[in-house]
Amino acid sequence: MSATHGFQATMRARDGTSEELIHLLLSGTPTSNPDCVLYLVCRSVGDPSVIHVTEGWTTRDAHAEHFAREETKALVARIGPLLVDAAHYQDVVPVGGILRE
Repeated sequence: MSATHGFQATMRARDGTSEELIHLLLSGTPTSNPDCVLYLVCRSVGDPSVIHVTEGWTTRDAHAEHFAREETKALVARIGPLLVDAAHYQDVVPVGGILRE
């Protein structure tokens, strides 16, 4: 299955909360959703409080359906207080690359 819709988020954790933020983001990994073909959480080398999330979905609708779920809304609500300010979100269209397991 390939991704036709992508999503990137960049967020800055409040002092002392980056590990908790990463844990929450990884706990929200949509492993049971076959429409999520990529879910990657990364930390900035230059500023460890900056966290990046990259997602790849089979369709834009599948991504929207995931974020409409009550469990996902609850997770987003738990993440909010850990952030310095609102996360920066960007929809993207995957055009190629490599993913190995």
